[in-house]
Amino acid sequence: MTDDTQERIVTIFGGSKCCEPDPEYVEAQLVGELLANAGFTICTGGYLGVMEAASRGAHEVGGRVLGIVMNQFKHEPNRYLTHKVATRHFYERLQQLITRSVGFIAIRGGMGTVTELSLVWNKIQTRVIGPRPLVLLGECWPPIVQAWQRHLAVSDADIAVLDFAITAEEAVAIIRKKSRGVIL
Repeated sequence: MTDDTQERIVTIFGGSKCCEPDPEYVEAQLVGELLANAGFTICTGGYLGVMEAASRGAHEVGGRVLGIVMNQFKHEPNRYLTHKVATRHFYERLQQLITRSVGFIAIRGGMGTVTELSLVWNKIQTRVIGPRPLVLLGECWPPIVQAWQRHLAVSDADIAVLDFAITAEEAVAIIRKKSRGVIL
């Protein structure tokens, strides 16, 4: 089944601690809006920060917003979700965030964002999942990835799996171009 006959979902990863008017919040809100306007369903972890901002951006233009939430969390999901999938534990949540998506955008966050990014990156690199765009949005990512390459066993071929964008518009353009024909 190709993305022409199925729902096209893009997962957005990012920190839970930012809020309006933080740059990450504003950028994530624009990403959500642009993706929804391009016909994508937005998928996030469903809670605060970047997750809320992307959900809000999509929701405000009438987009479909999917939150992969976890029963163990005491917090309420954000109010912009149009659909929720409840999971029992962290690993199930990660799997749901990854397997249903034709592309990914990572926005500055903390260790949770690094965990999500690393898992997706490794799954694409090792061909556990088929190729799909993994966009690192923001000026923070190039020096982080360069440090990983300098200090860890990260090759040029590993880096080639990634796309970098400075603006929401660039990130969404990459997703639109590279998610065509993604087979889940």
